[in-house]
Amino acid sequence: MKLEEFDYHLPEELIAQTPAEKREDSRLMVVDIKSQSVYNRKFKDITRILTERDFLIFNDTRVIPARLWGTKEGTGGKVEVLLLNQCGDSAWSCLVQPGRRVQKGHTIIFSNGETRFKGEVIERGEMGTRIIRFDSTNFSEDLKKVGVVPLPPYIKETLKDPERYQTVYAQKEGSSAAPTAGLHFTKEILDDLKEKGVDSTFVTLHIGPGTFMPVKTENIEDHPMHGEFFHVPSENLQKIVQAKKEGKRIIPVGTTSCRTLESVFDYEGNPVMEEGCTHIFIYPGYKFKMTQALITNFHLPKSTLLMLISALAGRELIKKAYKQAVEERYRFFSFGDCMIII
Repeated sequence: MKLEEFDYHLPEELIAQTPAEKREDSRLMVVDIKSQSVYNRKFKDITRILTERDFLIFNDTRVIPARLWGTKEGTGGKVEVLLLNQCGDSAWSCLVQPGRRVQKGHTIIFSNGETRFKGEVIERGEMGTRIIRFDSTNFSEDLKKVGVVPLPPYIKETLKDPERYQTVYAQKEGSSAAPTAGLHFTKEILDDLKEKGVDSTFVTLHIGPGTFMPVKTENIEDHPMHGEFFHVPSENLQKIVQAKKEGKRIIPVGTTSCRTLESVFDYEGNPVMEEGCTHIFIYPGYKFKMTQALITNFHLPKSTLLMLISALAGRELIKKAYKQAVEERYRFFSFGDCMIII
């Protein structure tokens, strides 16, 4: 399958630079697979679209201050580090720039004047990453003092309120990017859905930047996926199994929840693991195990996430939806508007 089949033209001014004034003020595009129709709503209408027959899967990961700037010990050269996945109590898989100058055995010093710690590069990881062991005795707290939340590169504006890049239900620290489909939900909307009988549960997938990277191989099947850590408590797995048995429609909120769900279950609907590292790559031709509908934002051209939603809804319907979204001036990407595929 060729990469060019997943390209589209997006005017730069449609890339949302700031969140909507209120989370629920985002627009919502409804993509109906059965009727092959596309129509417009407000996100707050989600409480009328969903019914007691629906079961939502939320990703409760929380974005950490994963971007660090440091200096190489001995030379003073500046180094940028982006934390990806934790590899142990004190080691992380990281993206490092400039990578060619940071090799195994090198030490990087991180400091804001008051807080200071070091990281030693202990080995090279997959796809050009580095495994760095940090000597901080309370890394989580030190990270909050020295690191910054890494917004995607297409967002040029400064985020005034960092909590707007967190979902209202974020709990488990570990992501370097937010599960953006969840940014539209408010506590009031969640309460309204619960009162209506729409049940839900949580999974955790710590998101790395590899999820959003455009595919560069001509044949998409040749694209390597970065690994991402996931965990689903056994009681939550059983809730999903029971919902499926009751005939409820399983709806992940976001592609990360979808990828977790599709990694955890087999084709008989049985959970096969509670946690691990997933490299799952979903593109047209994929047979979904559990996902029956999806709430998601609008994705970058040539991205694996655009391929995922094309697998669920069909390439032609997604092309139709994105064409309409551009024509009607929807806001795109992380702080943009939303879509529900049903």
